[in-house]
Amino acid sequence: MKKELKIVPIKNGTVIDHITAGLALNVLKILKINTRTDAVLSVVMNVKSKLMGRKDIVKVEDRELKPEEVDKIALIAPNATINIIRDSEVVAKHKVYLPKSIEGIIRCANPNCISNAEREPVMSKFITVSENPPRFRCIFCGRIIEDVSRNL
Repeated sequence: MKKELKIVPIKNGTVIDHITAGLALNVLKILKINTRTDAVLSVVMNVKSKLMGRKDIVKVEDRELKPEEVDKIALIAPNATINIIRDSEVVAKHKVYLPKSIEGIIRCANPNCISNAEREPVMSKFITVSENPPRFRCIFCGRIIEDVSRNL
């Protein structure tokens, strides 16, 4: 008999589903969830998906994501769905949407950009120029970023 490992459903919190396979850890990075967190996390990577072939899933117990956090996830996982769980029931389900501007999340790939200068603390800021594929332009130097995961 073949045994299958199952993840226990959460009672309260957020489930982020349909994350591009292999990118769950980048979603945690965007949400500023690191090893020092007190939150109970479930991270499942490269599971079978009828829709995507393979996908990742992140479950964060006892934390509901704010709308601005949900939109940040679109930078990494444009097809993600966010499920808010209360008393073991899905009470809200959201698709993610790319924000028009992104501040302080993406690092500019241009080493000469003022947002990378150590002498002047300038927070990076990008404008979304394309949703499919996702592309972002630095407001300071104009550099286009296509692979966000390399610039977190």
